[in-house]
Amino acid sequence: MALATMLSLSSCLNDLGQTEQNRPEGGEDIVVNEDFEYAEGELFVKFSPEVEAMLGNIGRSGATRSGVPSVDEVLSIVDGYHIERVFPVDSRHEERTRKSGLHLWYIVKFNGEKASEVAKKFARLGEVQKVGLNYTIKRTYNGKSTPLSAEALTRAVAQAEGRWNDPLLGYQWNVINDGTLLVKNGVSKSLKDSDVQVEQAWKKTVGNPDIIVAVLDEGVWVNHPDLKASMWVNEDEIYGDSNDNDGNGYSGDYHGYNFTDKSGKINWARNGDTGHGTHVAGVIAAVNNNGEGISSIGGGNNGVGGVKIMSCQIFSGYNGSTALQMIRAMKYAADNGAVIMQCSWGYNSGAASPYDFSRGYTSQEQWEAGDPLQKEAMEYFIHQAGSPSGPIDGGITVWAAGNEYAPMAGFPGAADIAVSVAAIAADFTPASYTNYSTGVTISAPGGDQEYTWEYDAESVGQGINNIVDVIVGSRGGILSTMPLEFTNNSGYGYMDGTSMACPHVSGVLALAASYIADQRRIVKAEELQKLLHSTATKIDGLWPSHKMYYIYLQSIGRYMADEMTLSKYKGQMGSGLVNATALINALDGVGVPMTFPNVYVGMGEKATLVPARYFANGEKMTYTVTISNTNIASHTNEDGKLTFEGLKEGSTTATITTSNGQSQQFLITVRKGAGSLGWM
Repeated sequence: MALATMLSLSSCLNDLGQTEQNRPEGGEDIVVNEDFEYAEGELFVKFSPEVEAMLGNIGRSGATRSGVPSVDEVLSIVDGYHIERVFPVDSRHEERTRKSGLHLWYIVKFNGEKASEVAKKFARLGEVQKVGLNYTIKRTYNGKSTPLSAEALTRAVAQAEGRWNDPLLGYQWNVINDGTLLVKNGVSKSLKDSDVQVEQAWKKTVGNPDIIVAVLDEGVWVNHPDLKASMWVNEDEIYGDSNDNDGNGYSGDYHGYNFTDKSGKINWARNGDTGHGTHVAGVIAAVNNNGEGISSIGGGNNGVGGVKIMSCQIFSGYNGSTALQMIRAMKYAADNGAVIMQCSWGYNSGAASPYDFSRGYTSQEQWEAGDPLQKEAMEYFIHQAGSPSGPIDGGITVWAAGNEYAPMAGFPGAADIAVSVAAIAADFTPASYTNYSTGVTISAPGGDQEYTWEYDAESVGQGINNIVDVIVGSRGGILSTMPLEFTNNSGYGYMDGTSMACPHVSGVLALAASYIADQRRIVKAEELQKLLHSTATKIDGLWPSHKMYYIYLQSIGRYMADEMTLSKYKGQMGSGLVNATALINALDGVGVPMTFPNVYVGMGEKATLVPARYFANGEKMTYTVTISNTNIASHTNEDGKLTFEGLKEGSTTATITTSNGQSQQFLITVRKGAGSLGWM
């Protein structure tokens, strides 16, 4: 029945007091949650550093035995047949992978015994630090969307009046709300400025292509006319090639990676798909001012520039996802350049009504104990995404708070290291379905068609000639890009949910990061996250005491009137409504100037940098480089790019000089490969 567009565990967490716990000698507590649905025949196992050398025999492709006697004894008992690293080897980032301890996580596959029972056996081994089940994640939302017809889109071209020339901007109250879209009999359900306050922010930045947002969701339609120019491109891969040309452990990942199919081919319109990933991506980065469809928060201007979308597909068709797919996507995003991780999914709220929803974790302690690998993968993104050489040092994870009408956000978004987004309607009121209170950190437009339905229904009955009135309930929702298959060939449609609110915050953060990049400065992700909350618009007191809506209308097509007591939401919607202009204004003078980074390259290999990214007004300058020891490395300077080649193991200083007289020294380090053993 969930209106939600959040993805959550399908089974109920009943009583964590019944959870199995073991403490191996010298190890940490091991928690196995049998109340969640999980994949049988496999486990996550984190080994102790003491057995790291033995595990080296497993190599890149896995093995049938670990080389650790006690572990192999258990594998023999349970008919174990395969063990491999959870995270594929990426030689570029193996050092930090090891530093974070993620290289010690393996997935063990076996036959003949329940995974929960095998987990208990592993938990008794001193060589094992942690054990986790590979939980099955399913979508609880029904994926219902309201399509915009091709005819309506054609009529919009002539009717729309917007700041950009995108014809549908006039119907995006979430982007620019002038208070005129939802008015009936002198009563408005759309109030001026109940939006993300992006119009003034566009005067400072419209989005920088160096900023990458990883969308962990259904696949994004990479060839959507309003999104194609905004898709991230892995320049070290070849489109359509199934080889791992860049050696990052993922073959053919040109626009991202399909973790459900283990393929670089993103899909977006299988039976069972909803268009959700494409819709989310459009909110963040649909191309602005291109005469096409919608406007977005960070989509550039005149069809040029704008932040980039990396599609990390973790859902496909009717299939659920697993923890394995999710945590691999998290690390992939960090290692391949994303600084914002957009996650419109999560566990159901632990405070959800048990009559209508399954329940998730009720505390951070439960989540950390039940999903240790998920927590470590999140921390890896937060600490390892971005670059100390800028513009963002670290990463920010953004999550939907959930749609269970509950006074608590769902995990992982409710964790203290994350941003968790509640949803508002077009008049500042909390959306009828949104989670709120504990764990919620900020709010954003999410739509509320169950609240605005009667306005559109009456308009349709009167035959008012308005392109949106012909779609019952739509005007109060979020309009964004969709695959043609779900929209009667228009490519646009409406959805509601905290998972629609979530990309508004991701988009604002990406726009703020773009401003930092434009200024050639470096800001720590932690500082940017704090400013996001301190600059939010306070919305308490901007709504009445009561709100009527039509419950179940969106989820099952039937409805009954219900009432929200809005007083209980006061002070419970996080820091307030996300405000792009206030955030970007607060960034003036924050951070430190960029410097040209040190270069690390393998012997016989090449590394390419664009020097203009590290100097203010860098596109207007030319550059020369002097290398102190040319026996160690050489370089070429072509088409605005500097390419360094490693010739001999060692280090050498080098100097880069700009055409306006600036000069910086940096270090070039040439390393040998991993050696005959290879990385584990």
